[in-house]
Amino acid sequence: MHLTVEPRVLYFGTPVVLLSTSNEDGSANLAPMSSAWWVGQSCMLGLDETSQSTKNLIRTGECVLNLASAELADAVDRLALLTGSRVVPDHKLRKGYRYESDKFGAAGLSRTASEKVSPPRVTQCPVHLEAVVDRVHPFGEEDSGVVAVDARVVRVHVEENLLVPGNRRHIDADRWDPLIMKFCEFYGNSQNVHPSRLASAWGILGPTAAVADS
Repeated sequence: MHLTVEPRVLYFGTPVVLLSTSNEDGSANLAPMSSAWWVGQSCMLGLDETSQSTKNLIRTGECVLNLASAELADAVDRLALLTGSRVVPDHKLRKGYRYESDKFGAAGLSRTASEKVSPPRVTQCPVHLEAVVDRVHPFGEEDSGVVAVDARVVRVHVEENLLVPGNRRHIDADRWDPLIMKFCEFYGNSQNVHPSRLASAWGILGPTAAVADS
């Protein structure tokens, strides 16, 4: 039986991305986000327009999309309520966010130099997508506070053990266990793998979600 419902948000499951960008002083910002999808060599990112990540993307036009595996849920969760904005927006202050200059250190993650863009890659992530920004669009209802960033992938790095043996053009789907965000909860291999600070901050006990980046 189907019921007619009004869910707070339509967020049925998307991959978790650690988005690395460059701050004005040249340091790296790292933010978890999961409103992302791909077509061909391009991807669309849904981001909070007030976030440091968005400001960096608009200013530099570069980023790395680091795709997290399920085993990185704990590291991702350590970033959940951190922001690279020195002045924390009011809507984030109310949820318990705080400023952190060293996101990599806070998450316990290390950096690897990129080849085509300035922001570093996250060493521990199995997939790194270096990308450049083509366009930034307003998204959703007026005053939604969300933008859609159209980015084009210019270089792909994948852990060797995820590839079909002897083939650099095909990733073995059976070997790739992405970390998935479903209604603000972490899932991998169809299992809830880790409690989510984001869900707690938003007071979420049922199905809902928010754009999570900082």
